[in-house]
Amino acid sequence: MKNIVFDLGRVVFAQNPAKSDDEYKRFFSYVSQSPMPRFWVDYDLGVSSFDRVVEDLSLYRGVSQSFAREMLELSISRQESIVPTAELIADLKAAGYRLYVLSNMSREFIAYLRNQEVYSHFEGDVISCEEGVVKPMPEIYEILLSRFGLNPTDTLFIDDRVENVLAAQSFGIQTFHFDREDPVSSCQKLREILL
Repeated sequence: MKNIVFDLGRVVFAQNPAKSDDEYKRFFSYVSQSPMPRFWVDYDLGVSSFDRVVEDLSLYRGVSQSFAREMLELSISRQESIVPTAELIADLKAAGYRLYVLSNMSREFIAYLRNQEVYSHFEGDVISCEEGVVKPMPEIYEILLSRFGLNPTDTLFIDDRVENVLAAQSFGIQTFHFDREDPVSSCQKLREILL
């Protein structure tokens, strides 16, 4: 294995549950759905703006737009690196692996995440809002492989959603299904495989 490709949400970054009350968790509970609500997919595709998704969230949750905006801004600012994953990434980089990102992410979220320390370890990224395609659409995997000249058999893709892992496998990419509820265990398994 030469190349390791990480999904971001709930693999590399997440919100600290200790900082979120029940109302906040309920408000964003849809992010665990498969598939995601259409308005959120459009946001990740880059075809919906921040203001539009605030309107959509307001309608979806039956709250005021000012409350929806506040919650969305809070969601961005609460993104933190997942400690065991950040440590794994640093160790993989030190071991000589080439590290990349393949993620469904909106413009505002990715702008915030790219400024986090762990992001400096990645050699490149493919982000849905900048490409106009989302996982598990085949085109986004084609972009990843061609842009960085990756050989699928030398590449491991790590994601917390089964449908994204299965889509990557159809290209011959090696995969690892990350358990977002137990990142410590997932990172330990990855260490056993890669280090």
